[in-house]
Amino acid sequence: MSWKFESVAIVGSGAIGLYYGGRLAEAGADVRFLLRSDFDDVARDGIRCESVHGDFTLPQVQGYRTPEDIGPVDLVIVSWKATANDRLAEVLPPLLHADTQVLTLQNGLGNCEAIADITGPERVLGALCFVCLNRLAPGFVSHTAGGRITVGEFLPDERGRTSEIVRRFKAAKIPAEAGQPLEEAQWKKLVWNIPFNGLAIAEGGVTTDVLLQTPGVETEIRALMAETVHTARAQGLDLSDDLIELNVERTRPMGPYRPSSMIDFVEGRDVEVEPIWAEPLRRGQAVGVPMPHLEKLLTRIRAKIAER
Repeated sequence: MSWKFESVAIVGSGAIGLYYGGRLAEAGADVRFLLRSDFDDVARDGIRCESVHGDFTLPQVQGYRTPEDIGPVDLVIVSWKATANDRLAEVLPPLLHADTQVLTLQNGLGNCEAIADITGPERVLGALCFVCLNRLAPGFVSHTAGGRITVGEFLPDERGRTSEIVRRFKAAKIPAEAGQPLEEAQWKKLVWNIPFNGLAIAEGGVTTDVLLQTPGVETEIRALMAETVHTARAQGLDLSDDLIELNVERTRPMGPYRPSSMIDFVEGRDVEVEPIWAEPLRRGQAVGVPMPHLEKLLTRIRAKIAER
């Protein structure tokens, strides 16, 4: 039996949720956005995106204040920061019917497990978003680069869930792919997120170009990437040393890019410390891989957050 989806709930209507949910809605999907503080603005003005892949506007948006108002849907997309995951047990159950699947677009490790604890692991999928997005105002997103999404299953099965999601995302002008194991894809993204998000905070709230231009920082970036690659390999995952050069060089053309965790830090919001830095360190320790650079970085991040 193959799985198909028509109705979608977006849980977390920040930059990620507005962009990917907006693209799906523009392509004709029944997309329902869970909105809290932005509800009145989005209900009045809709969603607007300035995008390198083509601007779009959704004047009429299906916005709801509660998951009960949304009701059961075929696919739930969790796109809020992992710092909000303590609300999953409240938000997810009203959105589920017997065959609802849940796709998390969150960074780091441990998010699929948090959802599986509530829904059962057989419903859970994960995706990695390689995209430069900023929410500039309620309902208004700037998309300056990237957009590719990689989808994988927490527990693989034969229903074709991943291929259906990839097909529908592609139809919505979202570059999408499947194939590599989900955990492998998560660690590959951490190769960039651990150093660039982390050092942008540890250095006081700076952009990626400043990091690469500051004496000694690029060396630290590469050391953190090497630890991440080696720890993933110690867990049997297929990560290559080539990822280090690839990630450094693809960052140079981004210019003064503001990593999402740095934005959260400078704007006084909660930072996703646990999934991006603490959990990878714990998993490294569990397989006996020393990660002194990550351990030092985590200490610096926590100190900077405590100083705010």
